[in-house]
Amino acid sequence: MMDSKITAFRLRWYLCAFSFFLHFVAVFGEVRYVLPEEKRRGSVIGNAARDLGLKVSELNVRQARVVAEGTSQLCELDTASGNLLISQRIDREELCAQSPVCTLQYQLLLENPLQAFSIVLDITDINDNSPVFAAGEIKLDLVESTVLGRRFPLESAHDPDLGTNSVGEYKLSSNEHFVLEMSTQIKGNAYPELVLKKALDREVRAEHVLKINGIDGGNPTRSGTASIRIRVLDTNDNVPVFSQRVYKASVPENSPIGTVIARLNATDLDEGVYGEITYSFSHLSDKTRGLIEINPLNGEVRVAGLIDYEEATMHELDVQAKDGGGQASHCKLVIDVNDVNDNKPVIELKSASSRLAEDSSPGTMVALINIYDLDTGNSGHVTCSISDQTSFKLVSEVKNYYMLVTNGVLDRELQPEYNITVTATDGGFPSLSSVKVIAIVISDINDNAPTFKQTEFNANILENQPVGMFVIKIAAEDVDDGSNAKLMYQISQSSNSEVSSFLSINPDTGELFTSRIFDYEQSVHFQIKVTAQDKGSPPLTATCTLNIFIRDQNDNTPVVLYPVQTPGLIAEDMVSVEAPRGYLVTKVVAVDADSGHNAWLSYRIIKATQPNLFMVEIHSGEIRTLRPFMEDDESKHTVIVLVTDNGPESLSATATVSILLGNGLPVLSELFEFANESRESDNLTLYLIIALSAVSSLLILLISGVFYFKLCRRSYTYRSTTDSLPVFPSTYYPQNFADISRYGTLLKDDRFDPFMTAGSWRGDFLKNFLKCKFENVISHQNQNPSFIFIVLKLPFANMQLAAYNFFVFLRKLKHLRFSSGCAFSVLS
Repeated sequence: MMDSKITAFRLRWYLCAFSFFLHFVAVFGEVRYVLPEEKRRGSVIGNAARDLGLKVSELNVRQARVVAEGTSQLCELDTASGNLLISQRIDREELCAQSPVCTLQYQLLLENPLQAFSIVLDITDINDNSPVFAAGEIKLDLVESTVLGRRFPLESAHDPDLGTNSVGEYKLSSNEHFVLEMSTQIKGNAYPELVLKKALDREVRAEHVLKINGIDGGNPTRSGTASIRIRVLDTNDNVPVFSQRVYKASVPENSPIGTVIARLNATDLDEGVYGEITYSFSHLSDKTRGLIEINPLNGEVRVAGLIDYEEATMHELDVQAKDGGGQASHCKLVIDVNDVNDNKPVIELKSASSRLAEDSSPGTMVALINIYDLDTGNSGHVTCSISDQTSFKLVSEVKNYYMLVTNGVLDRELQPEYNITVTATDGGFPSLSSVKVIAIVISDINDNAPTFKQTEFNANILENQPVGMFVIKIAAEDVDDGSNAKLMYQISQSSNSEVSSFLSINPDTGELFTSRIFDYEQSVHFQIKVTAQDKGSPPLTATCTLNIFIRDQNDNTPVVLYPVQTPGLIAEDMVSVEAPRGYLVTKVVAVDADSGHNAWLSYRIIKATQPNLFMVEIHSGEIRTLRPFMEDDESKHTVIVLVTDNGPESLSATATVSILLGNGLPVLSELFEFANESRESDNLTLYLIIALSAVSSLLILLISGVFYFKLCRRSYTYRSTTDSLPVFPSTYYPQNFADISRYGTLLKDDRFDPFMTAGSWRGDFLKNFLKCKFENVISHQNQNPSFIFIVLKLPFANMQLAAYNFFVFLRKLKHLRFSSGCAFSVLS
């Protein structure tokens, strides 16, 4: 007895010491703290940073925090000091009920890199609860013939505290009939029994009222009181007797209400009312009350509420069998709860990043996931998987914790967001699973340069347009997002500094405008480079080339070069009075600084001293006689020639020509034509019809010849040598033609395409440009051709003029001799 008191004293001393000092043990990344319950909020449990060897400065940087596993968050980390603080009220009885050990498990998590440390809190009990009897009054019915020493079990007082803080002793109020003794259950739990020490006499005293006190061993002590009311009855010789002292049964959790757990049986040898037995629970714990019920008549124990294995794995019940005479006996009912797979795995996100940069390196942590299952055994074993195994993967370095990390290179332009489905499946049968979707948005980085739809653009600008005229809009695209896709346009500094100032550009839209007035005669074409730059960091650029072509406008009047137009002085041209009709007197030479149609000049006489004596060629400006001179013609003539260009709004200039008639001047045959030009002019339409008919006929002959060659090729094989082919004598070769085909056919060794105005077939054109150009002479090396096809490529202004020139060309070449067949084709 003395030893037990010493042991209890030492235990109380240790608990008292723990209430003032917190001790920890850190082993292999785990720190353990011992603290009493009911500490104030904000109380320091311990310095976790120091105890785990961490620097306080890195707690904030690495987002250190304390997370719970399936329990409420009762503590928190002060990252400024590294202290572990109490954040909520800690009640050991609420957390662990009657469990002898109350341990709370937490994880201290740090990121970048991920580290997890285990924090274990051992909650010690303090004497904060008083013993309580379930019934404030205990009623017993005893017969006056009850033998001495008979024991009557009483209901124990309930104290949620443990150890010495629980009920340690019971005291009974002083009386002469009863004493209080302690008895022990199977599990060592002590309960009081009332023992009869002196015989009862109903006639002396029919009722006895006693007081029982339950006292705990705390300091200071706490106690609870109940009254015992004993009625003395007439003789009831037999007590109910259970068939077993301890009954054991099991029930699956979540069993439906009404499920039979066990059937208890007690017998009483008495008859009548003394043999009628009623069953009841003498004491129910808080967690058992309402879950299990007993039929008072037959002792059948049934499920009355929801039985949850996770709340209590076992229930121990005190059952009382009482007869009609008040005699009672007791037994124990131990019910084991069988676990079933009724809890889905729990998925908790302890840390998650909703946005992730697309340049994140593989292995970057996106989310920290805590997965657990409240079931046990295989039902509590959880496997985790994700839907996207390509871009992300799960990594587990700490039990029940998974890191969702990147598994490869991300590209926002290919996939801007992900919905990762996390699936947790337990090992029960049938298995249960939980699903959680983690949405991840990929944030853009500037990894794509702008691109133009084409590398080179062309634009036309009409000269003499005002400054600020719109030229072209150049647009680029950038597949990035946000500011990385906003583009700014500018003219590249690599362009010629002078040229780059010709245009201005809107930096936001890429529209280009003129910055000066352009003159086609000074510049026909220039080139600049346009750069598109995004607003990312660092910015990326793209460059394209812009070709600007200046289009001509008829803004220049013709300028007369000859005869020189000097104020007060006009050069005179001499012509022989014997000049015949069509004689070339002089030529008005004019130029136009414009180009194309705007530079085509036409000439006509608007005033002459004597009409119908001179005419001017409309395109060449040559002044010729319309008739021979007569004796009554004046010796001096003034001809005013109007020179007009071919622009939309034509511009003109005048040339004054002074012509003197002189005797004795030679008449040169090269300066006039003998052809009857008036007849040619009259019969021009007829000539054109004849020329077109001839061309069409020759084309038909050509097609017929081709079919003829094909038929001949199929019908026989020509075996003659090339000696039988027709050969053009070298004396017929026109200048600049050579025979390179080995068969005497003509090929031109220098080729050019003259561009002349209408009417140029006369005069200088015949002298300089009208030389037959044989471009293709079709001949077959192995066959004797029946004709030769010559293509004349004469680019004239229109088909009518081409036919007319072709007709004249036939007249000029009438001295040529061709072999058996010759066809001409004029190509415009």
